[in-house]
Amino acid sequence: MRFTLSVIFSAVILAVLVSLGLWQVRRLAWKEAYLADLQARIAAAPVELPARPDPARDQYLPVEVSGTLSGEGLQVLASTRDAGAGYRIIRVLETDGGRRVMADLGFESIESHEKPRLTGPIRVIGNLHWPDEVDSWTPAPEPDKGLFFARDVPVLADALGTEPLLIVARATEPPVAGVQPLPVSTESIPNRHLEYVFTWFAFAFIWSVISFVMLRRIRLKRTRSQKGT
Repeated sequence: MRFTLSVIFSAVILAVLVSLGLWQVRRLAWKEAYLADLQARIAAAPVELPARPDPARDQYLPVEVSGTLSGEGLQVLASTRDAGAGYRIIRVLETDGGRRVMADLGFESIESHEKPRLTGPIRVIGNLHWPDEVDSWTPAPEPDKGLFFARDVPVLADALGTEPLLIVARATEPPVAGVQPLPVSTESIPNRHLEYVFTWFAFAFIWSVISFVMLRRIRLKRTRSQKGT
């Protein structure tokens, strides 16, 4: 009886582990398809700025906007793997249609941060973005210094007096000296499902070995007991 119950218990646990691994395989396929579709949307041909942008509908929408940089702006603390610490440069873009929106022109290192602010006509090709970067660990902004620690679009827009609309530049014409565009991409979206696939199937393999050893010992013990009798 003990051997039978042990077999059933081991089989149930193994089935659960394998099913979790297979579920992660399906999740991996879904996530890869989602990221491919998202990347295609990000890289699509740019369109005009929507009259009434919607964060849910227009997230990552590629746009091309011409206008004038007013000189107003702020910076968001950031870092890159190659350049280290620096700032995302956010500037007010007054469009040719008379709207005031924000343009994330890209990354500027701390060393070059004292350069004069670019003003004048510019054409920005990029994507609309409403980043979700604020959590309980995010420091409070310092508006008097023009320094922020996350791209919280409503907060930034309130500080600059613009629409709550952020265009993350893929390219600008003319290029902004000392500023490296950091375009929207799917790289920041986690996809660890392949890791989870290996994890669950590894657990299933380990459990199979443990179960085999355990059941073999129970069977040998029962056999010896029967022989002793």
